[in-house]
Amino acid sequence: MKTRPRRAAFSIAIVTGLVVSAGAVVASLPVQEGRGPAVARPGATYVTAWGTSQQSLADVQITNATVRMIARVTIPGENIRLRLDNAFGTEALRIGRTYVGYRIQGAAVAAGSNRPVTFNGTTDVMIPAGGSAWSDPIRLPVRAQQDLAVSLYVPGSNVRPSQHNGAVVTSYRSADGTGDVASEENRTAFTATTTSMWWLKAIDVESASPGAIVAFGDSITDGTCSTLDAHDRWEDVLSVRLGLDHEAGRRGGRGQTTRLTAMVNEGIGGNTLTREGLMPPADSTPGLERVERDVLSHHGVTEVVLFMGTNDIRRGATAGQVIAAMTTIIQKVKAKDRRVIGVSIIPRHNVPPAGTNTGWNAEKTRIRNEVNQWIRTKAPFDGVIDFDRVVSDPANPDLLRPDFNCGDGIHPSPAGYYAMGTSVDLRLFQH
Repeated sequence: MKTRPRRAAFSIAIVTGLVVSAGAVVASLPVQEGRGPAVARPGATYVTAWGTSQQSLADVQITNATVRMIARVTIPGENIRLRLDNAFGTEALRIGRTYVGYRIQGAAVAAGSNRPVTFNGTTDVMIPAGGSAWSDPIRLPVRAQQDLAVSLYVPGSNVRPSQHNGAVVTSYRSADGTGDVASEENRTAFTATTTSMWWLKAIDVESASPGAIVAFGDSITDGTCSTLDAHDRWEDVLSVRLGLDHEAGRRGGRGQTTRLTAMVNEGIGGNTLTREGLMPPADSTPGLERVERDVLSHHGVTEVVLFMGTNDIRRGATAGQVIAAMTTIIQKVKAKDRRVIGVSIIPRHNVPPAGTNTGWNAEKTRIRNEVNQWIRTKAPFDGVIDFDRVVSDPANPDLLRPDFNCGDGIHPSPAGYYAMGTSVDLRLFQH
């Protein structure tokens, strides 16, 4: 189920090369320029190729300005469509105009690629508080691992975005009062940056080979301690591996080893499985409550990788509570005919309680090990990824390996994320 990397330092260098080259190597569908209306291809369907979890209402306010959100799709295709969410908005959101194009560097968009986006045939869309809006199909051929720039003109005053807090990707905005610059392809107007993701919830790609894996987790999926703009989280590494393996099988004539599969990151830092009996209380929508919004509402989902539990245990949950919550999520996902892959909970170093942080101790490690034994031997998962054994210290399995510890005793370093991403057996995603 796993393999250990031979050299962690070598691993860090390799992942950068993989991510940079994947856009050219992984694209197994022809990509051609086109500005006409999107035309569905026979046998093709829309698959969610990028997504994120909105988790709060931002403190920032936007007035008559344009935001440019950067997102990387994970499979190629001829047409795309966008999903905008106002999940935490307290009032209806008006988007005056939307454009999407190929991001080349910073806020700059490739010349001639910026496309206008419509919603039910109009350029203006109102999204109710707590609601979503899907765009019409957009004729924009994309490659796997390609960055897109989604520009949203916000004509209102003092509008607070519904957001994913830490996207580990830099996005951009124009100054208040600069108005509609969504169609501009240069970066001049976009003078400020953010590492949150505002309103953009998902990007679908029309693909002839449907399939999406949703990584459903907490900060270790969200990417705490990964590198800003480097796409070096464990699921980023896995996504590139899946694409390269598919491409190798297609070009080598040996048959497809893995499907052409999208990867969707639905991790939230600090997320828990449940909110029942936790102290301090959960500070984001728990997995049990967001599984429909962040997993089952996506298109083409075939597998869900469930990687949570450490934050429940830190807040006082028993092994029985964690197991019960995981079991309920498994049942919800399987009821929709999706497969569920379980992930063992990785080590966490002891720290004393401080303020609202209830700390970690030997009893919480005992609970973690009990849950992990259930995951490995009894849980009704369709497969298991044993990240615990990948990143644990051989000298003390209840601690992270020193080179895989980003310094807080909780999160992996980039080398640790690479080891996790390369350890996953790709056969888990064969059918």
